[in-house]
Amino acid sequence: MSLQDRHGEYKVPGGKLVIADLSVRNELIESARINGDFFLEPDEALDDINAAIRGMKTDTSHADLRAALDASLRDDAVLFGFDTAAIATAVRRATGYATRWQDHTWQIIRPTPLPIMTQLALDQILTEDVAAGRRAPAMRLWQWTHPAIVIGSFQSYVNEVNPEGVAKHNVTVARRISGGGAMFMEQDNCVTYSLYAPLSLVDGMSFSDSYPFLDAWVMQALADMGVEAYYKPLNDIATPQGKIGGAAQKRLARGGLLHHITMSYDIDADKMTEVLRIGQEKLSDKGIRSAKKRVDPLRRQTGLSRQQIWDVMINEFRTRYGAEVVELDDDLVQRAEQLAEEKFNRPEWTHRVP
Repeated sequence: MSLQDRHGEYKVPGGKLVIADLSVRNELIESARINGDFFLEPDEALDDINAAIRGMKTDTSHADLRAALDASLRDDAVLFGFDTAAIATAVRRATGYATRWQDHTWQIIRPTPLPIMTQLALDQILTEDVAAGRRAPAMRLWQWTHPAIVIGSFQSYVNEVNPEGVAKHNVTVARRISGGGAMFMEQDNCVTYSLYAPLSLVDGMSFSDSYPFLDAWVMQALADMGVEAYYKPLNDIATPQGKIGGAAQKRLARGGLLHHITMSYDIDADKMTEVLRIGQEKLSDKGIRSAKKRVDPLRRQTGLSRQQIWDVMINEFRTRYGAEVVELDDDLVQRAEQLAEEKFNRPEWTHRVP
């Protein structure tokens, strides 16, 4: 097989650009030239980095690439504005095993009013479909029909849910496939969206690094609405006025990524504290005494309707990634309804962690 030139780039968030120019033959890297606007001392360390990459298979994992690069660095090497993880990402992008947003054709799925169990089933089905290559990666906005509590995959039902409050307010309790904390979601009080993408988009990224990476577009949308939002580790979205939302993520072994966010639009804080058990231990590292003070709705901060907020988000995602706006198709909804009945509506799933 003839020698093939491969090119990959990675911009370190808050750091420098790392470029990998490779020559590949028979799925082996014959030569490597790492370059960019980073700082590296001494000069000879660049030769060590390039030598470490030569001879690698093109499908070498991010972890193995990084380990080889770490082992190659001399004791006095100093990397400024980048690190070996960034180099590994640039190499993986050059070989096609890591991807950028721009490498994919994106869709935006408009909100459709559906029961919460169907919404959760859609998350699983769409993630699996993207992983299997059956559909394009997408951002989907949620719209549901009844008040609900959605608990994380690993949360205890009895520790999170107050049954008296649930019965009083006629709230449905559901469990999602991703981790994270419980969400109280009335029909019109939240802005929720999910991203469905190949794992290659976050290749080599930790969960904590991938959250702000995946949500950079919505941070810009919030800024366009006058909201000064920032990530508060690990997965809270906050403003100077208080927390507005949180993120959760699920990575499938088959190669699919589910990432979603729920932001408060016009939450009833009194009702929230009646239906959820929000203990002082959960608040212990937040520097506050009451859960009512943790959530500051978007309606107050933006003065916009929920539909207007959706429109700003859709416009930002479409402009940034060239996404096509589509509607949920009937076949997909039917598949989700069936999965909801087979899994998400069943007590053995909802109470799988009692």
